[in-house]
Amino acid sequence: MRAVVQRVSAAFVEVGSRIAGQIGPGLLIFLAIEPADAPEDLEWLASKLISLRLFDDDDGVMNRSILNTGGEILLVSQFTLLASTRKGTRPSWHRAAKPEVALPLFEIFHRRLQDLLGRPIPTGVFGAEMKVQLVNDGPVTLILDSHSRE
Repeated sequence: MRAVVQRVSAAFVEVGSRIAGQIGPGLLIFLAIEPADAPEDLEWLASKLISLRLFDDDDGVMNRSILNTGGEILLVSQFTLLASTRKGTRPSWHRAAKPEVALPLFEIFHRRLQDLLGRPIPTGVFGAEMKVQLVNDGPVTLILDSHSRE
């Protein structure tokens, strides 16, 4: 699993003319799933995301997690995070899991993240054409990969 995490002041995802998910201050997480992803990848990534200290404490040091701040999370599926650009100029998506594999894992990951956070987490619509708007706070943006544990 690969995730791009952005600390945001606000974010929302729109499908058609409808807002599918919206948050105030917190984390916007784009998630990509590979065919080889296993339950331990899911668990490692969910636990890591909840525990990351990306929010300032009273001294202005990034020392607080989403659990400490009461912030929100918006989770959006994005298979393009697994693009391969080794050959030519057209990306290959061969590293991304097919929807029949990715969707159940995305849903399990979503539920696990909600369990760890202790409250509902809005999402985009899996497989849909989406428009995402965000106000990146910092900016703070990280890339996490469950296979490299980084």
